[in-house]
Amino acid sequence: MRADITLCAMPNSTVSTPEPTVSSFSHRVLSWYDQHGRKDLPWQQDIQPYRVWVSEIMLQQTQVKTVIPYFARFMECFPTVEALAEASEDRVLHLWAGLGYYARARNLHKAAKTVCNELDGVFPADVDALCELPGIGRSTAGAIRSIAFAKPATILDGNVKRVLARYNAVAGWPGQSQVHKQLWDIAESFTPTEHVADYSQAMMDLGATLCTRAAPACQQCPLNEDCTAYQAGEPLAYPGKKPRKVMPIKATTFLIVAAQNGDILLERRPNKGIWGGLWCFPALESEAQARNWCLDHWGLEPDESQPWQPFRHTFSHYHLDIQPLQLTLPTTPESVMEAGQQLWYNMRQPPQIGLAAPVSSLLEGLAQRSNKMDH
Repeated sequence: MRADITLCAMPNSTVSTPEPTVSSFSHRVLSWYDQHGRKDLPWQQDIQPYRVWVSEIMLQQTQVKTVIPYFARFMECFPTVEALAEASEDRVLHLWAGLGYYARARNLHKAAKTVCNELDGVFPADVDALCELPGIGRSTAGAIRSIAFAKPATILDGNVKRVLARYNAVAGWPGQSQVHKQLWDIAESFTPTEHVADYSQAMMDLGATLCTRAAPACQQCPLNEDCTAYQAGEPLAYPGKKPRKVMPIKATTFLIVAAQNGDILLERRPNKGIWGGLWCFPALESEAQARNWCLDHWGLEPDESQPWQPFRHTFSHYHLDIQPLQLTLPTTPESVMEAGQQLWYNMRQPPQIGLAAPVSSLLEGLAQRSNKMDH
């Protein structure tokens, strides 16, 4: 059994939970973690600020089971923050491809450069200093400080929000500023000053394994005896859901331009916007623009134009209907139009660059078609 937990002094907190209950909360969470918590995840081994930071960024809006193989490959290629800082952005995005939310990868790369160039390769242990690094917010900084440095800090990721919203019956969607502040106040009031690394891990584990979104295992939860939502018989009422909006639908045409040798033209997307910094097919508003696009760029008219089956790619805020259109040129242009922003993608020896997920799928389909024709 653990000793009693000492609490952080939180003078700005608006939560007036009695001290014994607060201490009991931390104690029960930690006792549960001792017996049932996950302790064999890759980033829980050889704990260092760099490894904790990378894992926390990857785990933002992404499940543990999805992150595990990405983390392993990332650590193999970039075992230190110096290795990451020295890598090309294309190499970083290539390893991130498929993990989504690519701004995370670009910010990870920028932050690594900052740590190496301005901080002598040493991660700060202070929450405010950590928050100055690209891509690190208050909760991520708290996780790094508590887990990597074993110093008191509060976390409030999606899993923790759910636990606390149910335990305290906090109504409303956590994305609303007032609800968000209330949950931060509660989180701070429960944060201990001892066993802080385990406590952060425990709270995240509790939300990920028991206090789940759809089917919480309330009877196994160490907090059920005074969890307000559970005692009221309505755990699924908390936290409040984000107000639903009708997802707009946009459309684009992907030009799959094939050179005579089979290479495929790709363009680098702008850093801002969808698939920022990744390589993609030239995108037009409609198929009708394809012929003039080739004439304008190369003075060449395509020999063939073959539409593929259209499909939908869904982002967090809209649907994108994609019409792939394969074009075959009569000759291969001498060069790409903009060096560094366009390239001919070698299908036989693919370069290690970051590809947007639908682009990667379409290139695989193109390779399969080519193999069938060869046989």
